[in-house]
Amino acid sequence: MFSMSSKPRAAVTLALAITAVLASTSPAAQAAPALQANPRGGTSQCGGRGVDAGALIRYESDAVIKAPLSTIWKLQTDVERWPSWQPPVLTAERLDPGRLEAGSRFRWTTPAPATPTTPATTLAITSTVQELRRHNCLLWSGPAIGEGLSIDEGVHLWTFRKVKGGVHVHTEETWTGAQVEADVPTATAALGAGLEAWLHDLKATAEAHTDRTGRP
Repeated sequence: MFSMSSKPRAAVTLALAITAVLASTSPAAQAAPALQANPRGGTSQCGGRGVDAGALIRYESDAVIKAPLSTIWKLQTDVERWPSWQPPVLTAERLDPGRLEAGSRFRWTTPAPATPTTPATTLAITSTVQELRRHNCLLWSGPAIGEGLSIDEGVHLWTFRKVKGGVHVHTEETWTGAQVEADVPTATAALGAGLEAWLHDLKATAEAHTDRTGRP
């Protein structure tokens, strides 16, 4: 349970607002349309499961990546190498051995900037893979916890589909928790900026790898 007093609410609002502003300076955010909540409420699924249908905070986005599906899939599922191509990911570690599969757990960290009422903090996110279909889709969920800023549960879905000229990648995510729900528009903007940046980094890395190897 989290405090619902005005001071924690203000701190979370400011933290998310600053995060959204910082993320909006990335090439992905500058090229993307205005960040808005998912109007369809989440229609994609993986193994019959999707994001939280009842969540107030949700966002979805798409990109066509001109790279082999195998390259894109490896980037997404090789969790421990995320920091090598995603600047916002500080650390990432698997919590169990073997290939990533349903039930696998991993922990990763990302910074949140200081606000007038809270110090700069690092969010530690512990994710559990709920569904995984090789070269098709991936769904994970878990909490994000930092000093003065917490998300009770984030549910993150990715789908991958071959199309002419590349792979259509779809992602959507929902957040729940009293702190982030205190300001839904600001939290949605922060979530959207993060997903757009992730898609941008995934596309840039996969396509750069394809250019180097000469694979179609």
